[in-house]
Amino acid sequence: MGTKVISISNRAPAIPVDLGRHMRKTRGGKIRTGVRSKSGTVLKLTMFVLAALTIYGFYTFDYGTINFADAVSRTLENIRIMFSRPQLRFNTYSGIAIQLLITLSLGVLATIFGAIIAFFAALLSAKNIANAKVANVIKGIFAAVRAVPSILWILIFTVGAGLGGTAAVAGLTLHSAAYLVKAYAESIEEMDSGPIEALRASGAGFWQIVFQAVIPASISYMTAWTFLRFEINFINAIAMGAAAGAGGIGFDLFMAGSFYFDLRELGFITYLIIAAVIILELLATKIKRSVK
Repeated sequence: MGTKVISISNRAPAIPVDLGRHMRKTRGGKIRTGVRSKSGTVLKLTMFVLAALTIYGFYTFDYGTINFADAVSRTLENIRIMFSRPQLRFNTYSGIAIQLLITLSLGVLATIFGAIIAFFAALLSAKNIANAKVANVIKGIFAAVRAVPSILWILIFTVGAGLGGTAAVAGLTLHSAAYLVKAYAESIEEMDSGPIEALRASGAGFWQIVFQAVIPASISYMTAWTFLRFEINFINAIAMGAAAGAGGIGFDLFMAGSFYFDLRELGFITYLIIAAVIILELLATKIKRSVK
């Protein structure tokens, strides 16, 4: 927990403060208050242990004949070349644009399929409109799916579908659905219960409640979560371009950085990815404002 410093004037009367905090007066006439709790103590102890293990690991590494000064100098020089002189040498502009479009398509497909699955699953896992036992089972299943990283799901699907875009879309779709189910269900559970109760009292059915109360009240939140997941899927699709053989701009990034090690082309692709992410963010913001 953080601390708070309270300044006390010499003329001001003493005001007793009892908030369950540990107070200590400093030399400057100020009172430093801090909250003591078991969770804070455990957190500090954990951070200390991790820091100690990190220092010990760096100290015991076998660095061989590495010259740190030379390594740092070369790294900085590589960064300077990569970002100050971006240039395509082994690809064409049209080819890079097509690969970027492939990556965007992978992210879009995975997000759409995942959002559709998540929407219907969220209707069965939101406790204010669904059976509590069914909701707990569905939440547990998708929590288990969400606990497995996307890369592992993609590698699992490559066993049946082989390397390529199919396995990448299937793996990203499954993880996206598990991610969005939690977000959609919480958006539904946090909505005002008044419209739902009013519709139930008037004899409305389940789907009438969904279309007349749930969707109007939750659509803006669902849209925001969906676009957030799309950005995550776009980044994952870049990573999967080389790891799962999905192609796209991620594969070109891998080839430029590992196969023929062209720093200038690596810098150009990096700038292109950053520009794409910024454009997607601006587009998402505009769409979310129009939905509200």
